[in-house]
Amino acid sequence: MLDKKLLELLVCPISKTPLEYDREHNELISLSSNLAYPIRNDIPIMLESEARALTLEEKESWLKKRRK
Repeated sequence: MLDKKLLELLVCPISKTPLEYDREHNELISLSSNLAYPIRNDIPIMLESEARALTLEEKESWLKKRRK
């Protein structure tokens, strides 16, 4: 579980925009960069080389959640 205060401080290293926490996959999501950064042993790995690209479906799902 990621600390809420830490999440408020972290931004995407590429876009410098806020991140969304994906509890199900234990990742930090950057919608502006279309990347998902892994969290390992409660430590966010904020390296582009370690991130995976979001699929179009994943991004659309996150955007829907945000609109609610």
